[in-house]
Amino acid sequence: MLNYILRRLLLIPMTLFGIMLLNFVIIQFAPGGPVEQVIAQLQGTDVSSTARITNQGADSGGSASSGAGNNFSSTSNYRGAQGLDPEIIKQLEVQFGFDKPAPERFWMMMKNYLTFDFGQSYFQDRDVVDIVLDKMPVSISLGIWSTLIIYIISIPLGITKAVRDGSNFDIWSSAAIIFGFAIPGFLFAVMLIVIFAGGTYLDWFPLRGLTSSNFDELSLLGKVGDYFWHLTLPIIALTISGFATLTMLTKNSFLDEINKQYVVTARAKGLTEKRVLYGHVFRNAMLLIIAGFPSALVGMLFTGSVLVEVIFSLDGLGLLGFNAVMTRDYPVMFATLYFFTLFGLIMNLISDLSYHFVDPRIDFDAREN
Repeated sequence: MLNYILRRLLLIPMTLFGIMLLNFVIIQFAPGGPVEQVIAQLQGTDVSSTARITNQGADSGGSASSGAGNNFSSTSNYRGAQGLDPEIIKQLEVQFGFDKPAPERFWMMMKNYLTFDFGQSYFQDRDVVDIVLDKMPVSISLGIWSTLIIYIISIPLGITKAVRDGSNFDIWSSAAIIFGFAIPGFLFAVMLIVIFAGGTYLDWFPLRGLTSSNFDELSLLGKVGDYFWHLTLPIIALTISGFATLTMLTKNSFLDEINKQYVVTARAKGLTEKRVLYGHVFRNAMLLIIAGFPSALVGMLFTGSVLVEVIFSLDGLGLLGFNAVMTRDYPVMFATLYFFTLFGLIMNLISDLSYHFVDPRIDFDAREN
């Protein structure tokens, strides 16, 4: 097992490098880079004010920290640049680091990222690390609590459906699951706001933010209550849209194990149904479900809550990444991509190791020999 872990750890840098390189190359061909974004903002202003704005941007931004973006070298290559002083375009290129060739920019970016130096945002004049840390509480809160609740609901429900397969409970619960699966999470979130957040009927829950404005003045118990009061509706929206798949996966996994020969043998030996289910079936059936928990958590943390964050005015990592793409804020884009990819690769390794933890009979070293 140690050899397997070492091999996987050695693969992480190469995989991370390949993913970053591929995305960097794609970005070179994407229109509407940061220089064009600034040009679009500057059009319609006089040359003196334009020069003043770009000079201020160069002073605040300095050299581009991530070195990512479109590899343009002349004014004619920028859309909307006609009529602007070429010196302004050169200042913008220096400001965003586009005065260097693409290979050099990629090398500088990866060299800085190895030391976790993610530089500054192009348009927020703040360190990328500080921006990400500001968004982390929202994403961690939504991701961890919704994932835990989904597992707490789905696993017992899936086991019960497998044991009572074909019963009225199985039929009606399947109908409810299909209903929950068919409704998008963001649409359910809007419905919750309309009903419970002062939209049309009740005004029980706050509409925005992770905490109240007087959070610092509350007692410890009051802070905990205020925190979960704000999270209730977003977590419900994420849970409703996420528990259906895991419930059916649990049911089908248990049904597959229940019909195997070793279960028939255990029953023939006189073991109780409870002993058969939780002493023999549970470990084998839960292997895939438990091992998939790290990957599910990664997905919920970074990709599963963008629309929910927008609807409930929660400024998290999902919304940060979306806004960075829309504004072409390359330092934020590539820094978050680097962090999310690295975190995802580590969690995938933990997911593989959890197979061995759940079932010690699984030996990755023996499998490869």
